[in-house]
Amino acid sequence: VQLQASGGGLVQSGGSLRLSCAASGRTFSSYAVGWIRQAPDKERDVVAVMVRSGGVMYYADSVKGRFTISRDNAKNTVSLQMNSLEPEDTAVYYCAADSNFKKVILTTPDFWGQGTLVTVSS
Repeated sequence: VQLQASGGGLVQSGGSLRLSCAASGRTFSSYAVGWIRQAPDKERDVVAVMVRSGGVMYYADSVKGRFTISRDNAKNTVSLQMNSLEPEDTAVYYCAADSNFKKVILTTPDFWGQGTLVTVSS
């Protein structure tokens, strides 16, 4: 599966952004999907993961209550609605997919999008 992320940009603290990821391939619905981010000089962190059935498996503690992951298997898309953004959310965000949701949680999925930069100013 090929993934194409979009929607990043510059936003002030407290603002919102919505990231989108378009996937190619007819088997998108058979993959767990998620968003992984990497801030400058930091390791990759998983943000949110959704299993193929649409049930949400995981949110990082730092984004609970602020971010919402969703997917539309009919349109082969996965989105991340980010509200109440904080400067600490500044990172490159990658959409990711794998048939094994655990690999997405561990930030080792087989499939990655190209990344989209989110910058939150204070």
